[in-house]
Amino acid sequence: MLVLRVQKAAFTGTPFVFRARFVSAKTNFRSYSTPSETPKSKVWASADEAVKGVKSGDVLLCGGFGLAGVPDTLLAALVKRKDVDNLTAVSNNAGAGDSGLGGNKAFEAMYLKGEISLELCPQGSLVERLRAHAAGIPAFYSPTGASTAVEEGAIPVRYNEGGFANGIKIPVQWPKYVMETAIAGDVAFVRAWKVDEVGNCVFRYTQNNFGTVMAKNAKLTIVEADQIVPVGSLSPNAIHLPGIYVDRVVPATEPKRIEYEKATALVQRHKIAKRAAKEIRDGFYVNLGIGMPTLVPEHLPPGVRVWLQSENGILGMGPYPSKQQLDPDIINAGKETVTLLAGCLYSSESFAMIRGGHIDVAILGAMQVSQAGDIANFMIPGKLVKGIGGAMDLVSNPDKTKVIVVMEHYSQQCNLPLTGARTVSQIITELAVFDVDRKNGELSLVELQEGATLEEVRAKTGCEFNVPRDHSKL
Repeated sequence: MLVLRVQKAAFTGTPFVFRARFVSAKTNFRSYSTPSETPKSKVWASADEAVKGVKSGDVLLCGGFGLAGVPDTLLAALVKRKDVDNLTAVSNNAGAGDSGLGGNKAFEAMYLKGEISLELCPQGSLVERLRAHAAGIPAFYSPTGASTAVEEGAIPVRYNEGGFANGIKIPVQWPKYVMETAIAGDVAFVRAWKVDEVGNCVFRYTQNNFGTVMAKNAKLTIVEADQIVPVGSLSPNAIHLPGIYVDRVVPATEPKRIEYEKATALVQRHKIAKRAAKEIRDGFYVNLGIGMPTLVPEHLPPGVRVWLQSENGILGMGPYPSKQQLDPDIINAGKETVTLLAGCLYSSESFAMIRGGHIDVAILGAMQVSQAGDIANFMIPGKLVKGIGGAMDLVSNPDKTKVIVVMEHYSQQCNLPLTGARTVSQIITELAVFDVDRKNGELSLVELQEGATLEEVRAKTGCEFNVPRDHSKL
């Protein structure tokens, strides 16, 4: 190495003279010995042998969304371990029938009878809680779930003149956040598509749902693979989960299952979905909730092309498949099989898109909606526990993402646990269309559906709403 040290130039009326000296610096090289042998294989002969690392009292992180990516081979092997009990399972859902952790309906019944403990968590928060612990972050703040049953308390900015007894003039104006604690796992069960002998994993389509964050977050991570391939056969650019996070690999022996092919819908629901489709513009990024919202794409006007996003990891969702196109690894958030047009397939990234306000419109179903735009759609205490799912994430940024609720019209007070407070901007039913003023807590009737009358809407709506003076505009 040469070091050039330039001394101060002297100006004597003649051209500048630079005096420089060159110093030779000896270069030292550090040599490393790189092993040429292939690292020890992580492939185990069977799932039965691999799950011997699971012990009673462990926290089990179980991948899968619906029936896509469910590690049924490992779960079947664990069931044989009669010596293992008192497990805490962390999963997006409990599965269905013989697949998964025993089935959503079975878990719901046990919970309502007081036979098991259950913590409900928004899907996006679940992903981030897992990722946080894997990255050494003990907790974080999130807007998801603020002003709901998950969070409580408010300090007013200013009272009316006369003080506290006269009420609040200006409520809290800064954002509310819920502190979510990280989730630590002892064991993770994950299903992947292609896995090499040292544990590098490639997932297939929506199979990559919660698998990556769970695999990174456990003391013992066991992956069941559809295909085990030799080291070097996977492109480094294609690897979703590096082998450093994987401890054991076993062949998947349980078949993949399909929970739903396509749900049937009533004519009335198509009527609502058709009206909702008019709110979508060409080029929009749109998230569709489960059930009725999935009918909206069938009614998009000609020339309107949109990017359909599903929180389980699809950006670029296509129509329902034919029998020949059915693929258990390509499902929407409602666990129905769909097709793909183009897009990325990372569930944790999909929630970041949602919370960050990058989705133009989110269309959801609901049990109840208030005149101020409060929405409840995940449980009826003591009777029904649907689970929070991704709904709290979808309504967490209503200033940037327009939230539209599609639902059947009936009169009832909004008294269920909230999914979000003052988050809905528009309500569409089979009778009418309402716009919501979230700031002032007012509802305005803007349109009557064909065959509906103002009198009928008034009779079936459980709150006051504004009506334009000129009824012909309805």
